[in-house]
Amino acid sequence: MGREFLSLFDHWAESYDDTVSGHDEQYEEVFRGYPAILKEIARRSGQHVLEFGSGTGNLTAALLKANKKVFGVEPSEAMKKAALQKGVPNVFHDGDFLSFPAPPFEPDTVVSSYAFHHLTDEEKKQAIHTYGNILPSGGKIVFADTMFQNQAAHQAEIDKAKAAGFDQLAEDLETEYYPSIDVLKQIFEEEGFSTSFQQMNDFVWIVEAKKRE
Repeated sequence: MGREFLSLFDHWAESYDDTVSGHDEQYEEVFRGYPAILKEIARRSGQHVLEFGSGTGNLTAALLKANKKVFGVEPSEAMKKAALQKGVPNVFHDGDFLSFPAPPFEPDTVVSSYAFHHLTDEEKKQAIHTYGNILPSGGKIVFADTMFQNQAAHQAEIDKAKAAGFDQLAEDLETEYYPSIDVLKQIFEEEGFSTSFQQMNDFVWIVEAKKRE
């Protein structure tokens, strides 16, 4: 990931939970159904979970509540501090999608929420390849993130945001590496995973990728 977004994470740490709660009009649709999205990731996860981009610990807490064993990876000290201040147990370790310490258990699931778009397509492929080497046959990757059916759908949302005066949202959609479903599906297939996609709101989908036997 190159950690080029690290300053953004540190800056966003204090207000992130307000944003996901729908208090920011520009991101209201992006985070519509947020608690249900996190709960669905936890439901799809196995018992030994490697989590990337833990942030303020919302998904971490959902996983722990579901009695999962969690090894969280988060590059932002400010985000980790915010999670601990909320009482989320300290299961966090410094790292990112591409560079992280080995968990003390064999993960059966790799999860992330609202974070995989910080990687370029090439970095996404590198990350998925790494997880394929870590996971056992039948192991899963479960990610929730903003993604689009294709580039035309992506551009349509940028135009829609600009028309609504949502300049920050439009900038995010233009500058970060939100994946196209067709590209992401191809990457997973090439790395030995079968995939399914479920749309959760106008922006966010859950992809569940299972490592083939």
